[in-house]
Amino acid sequence: MPKISAGILLHRLGVAGRELLLVHPGGPFWTGKDLAAWSIPKGLIEPGEDYEAAARREFAEEVGAMPTGDLVPLGEFSLSGGKRLVAFALEGDFDPRTLVSNSFEMEWPPHSGRRQTFPEVDRAEWFGLDAARTRLHLPQQPLADALRVAIDR
Repeated sequence: MPKISAGILLHRLGVAGRELLLVHPGGPFWTGKDLAAWSIPKGLIEPGEDYEAAARREFAEEVGAMPTGDLVPLGEFSLSGGKRLVAFALEGDFDPRTLVSNSFEMEWPPHSGRRQTFPEVDRAEWFGLDAARTRLHLPQQPLADALRVAIDR
């Protein structure tokens, strides 16, 4: 059975139009990467957990703020390695300067025997729809189109 993640695409109407909140993964692998490196706040669903509850929990863990409001289903998307993403849209606001992410530990540098702690998300930023599409991981790029369809209903 494939691993399933749930996430929230937070969006707002900004000066230049619709903007999406994206997060940049922390850790040494992602340092200096920008295009096709960003994501929506998301994470694995716990066994028996409701998708919406998982999406809210993961958003809070990755950005440090519990999202409130009605979630709009965007659908299910294929990610790399056979993983699946159940995504929701939420109109709202968030100040990226207040980002507080959970962390993870890994051996770094590789084969050094030393373990270091890194933030799961090292920054968040608002992007217009076109800029967001170029920054999202390739399998997540359809989220921008799904949002357009959802808000045009």
